[in-house]
Parts: sequence; C-alpha cells; structure tokens
Amino acid sequence: MTHQNLPLYHLAQRPSTSVLRPPLIVLLHGYGSNEQDLFELGSYFGNDLLILSLRAPLVLGMGAFSWFELGFTPTGIAVDTRQAERSAALLIEFIEHAIPAYAADPARVLVIGFSQGATMAALVGLTRPDLVRGTAILSGIVPTEIMSAAPAPATLQDRSFFVAHGTQDAVVAIEHGRATNDLLIQLPIQLTYHEYAIGHTIGQQELRDLIAWVGAVLRTA
Repeated sequence: MTHQNLPLYHLAQRPSTSVLRPPLIVLLHGYGSNEQDLFELGSYFGNDLLILSLRAPLVLGMGAFSWFELGFTPTGIAVDTRQAERSAALLIEFIEHAIPAYAADPARVLVIGFSQGATMAALVGLTRPDLVRGTAILSGIVPTEIMSAAPAPATLQDRSFFVAHGTQDAVVAIEHGRATNDLLIQLPIQLTYHEYAIGHTIGQQELRDLIAWVGAVLRTA
C-alpha cells in the first residue's frame, strides 16, 4: 500500500490499533534491493507504529534499485557523495510530506537504513535533526564529507543514533562501522554502538538490540 502523492514509491504498514499521530519509522534498503527487503522488520517494532519502507530512486534492473552509484577502489567501496546528497534531498522531501499525509507524529520519526540505506539514514539524521529523532546505521558507510552539510552540533543535542556492524562483513568492512563510531562520538548525541560476529546481514542479536533501541527512543521522545 502506498500514498500516491509522495515522491518515492513505498510500502506502508499502518498501526493495527487506533493511534492518534503514531510514531513513524522509515526503512531504507541497500544497493540492488527494493522496498520489500526490510519491510518485514516493521512487525518487530510493535503494532502501534506507522512503518514506511521506501524504494530508492535509481533503477539498476528488474526489482533492483540504488540510492547512489558505487565506486570500487583499492581501499574499498567509495560513495558518490553528490548523488547521495541528491537522493537525501528527495528522501527529506518524502519524510516532510509523509508526516502530514499519514498523520504521523513529527516528534517521533526514526530512520533505519541497511548498507547503502544506512548512508542515506546518516545523511538525513545528521543534516536534518529537526526532522528525525532517531537514526539507525546498519552495516553502512558514513563519509566524513557529510559533516560539511550538517548544522551546528548543538542542534543534534539529544538525538539518538544506533550504529551496528558485523566484524566478518566482507562487503562493507568493519573499519567503516568503527569510523562511523569515531565520527559520531564527537557529537552531542545519544550514541549506541554494537559489533557482532556476523557478515553483511542483520543478525538476531542485532535485531533484538535494535528493537530495544527503538522502544527506548520512542519512550523518551
């Protein structure tokens, strides 16, 4: 189910109970995937939330989409930051319009991204803290260039970030997760960081920790 007037195609899971202005969780898939990939995560967070799982705007092939092009260098994957910023602008526009379109609570918006979607989640969470209460960065890359577009650190006060990465990740190396932790720990945010003995995936313990983080953020928002 989608709202046709919004700028990105998406799936929606509405609250199963009568909730006035429900919290909103936005799910962002990784490179080469689509809106179906993370949609099932919504069922783990509770039945009183609005879940929107988005499709990235760039078409790679049948059922395959991306938020930006990837570069492969001797030191690993490189992010096309300009393209990522363009997709982030579209994503921000989507969230701004989705809140009134779905009658969601603007004070309780969380963005959760995996892999390439994690980069997008970080872009939105760091540059528009007025729009997003919590940001989950799962197995992703956060380029340091993002900080040049971020507002003053004081505007990030009390915003929550959850960073998780697998130590055996052969797609996005654990060094990226640790670099993200090093970057974010300097900011006046509430930071949760976890490493897991897994590859490029969302493991069961990671999911349990993510569920707990979502609950904690929504309780204090």
